[in-house]
Amino acid sequence: MADAKTHPARLIVVVAFSRAGNGQLVPAYDPMQFDTPEEATRMARYLSVKCAGVVAWVRDAQPDAGEYGPPTILFRSGDVPELE
Repeated sequence: MADAKTHPARLIVVVAFSRAGNGQLVPAYDPMQFDTPEEATRMARYLSVKCAGVVAWVRDAQPDAGEYGPPTILFRSGDVPELE
């Protein structure tokens, strides 16, 4: 069986944003996790016509160790906050 340290998991996520009454960006939906970058990009493109902003990203992760690699943007449209 493979060790999580040698084969980290990949998080592939889409987050969409809308604007609150005060103009601040707020999540439009809960973050959505996908199995492939293509699925995430397809959903992000779909949401981009409905939301103030949307971003799809991927990163390697070892959640049990609390370790996350830097995010790689797959798709970005509109207004989105900076990723950490």
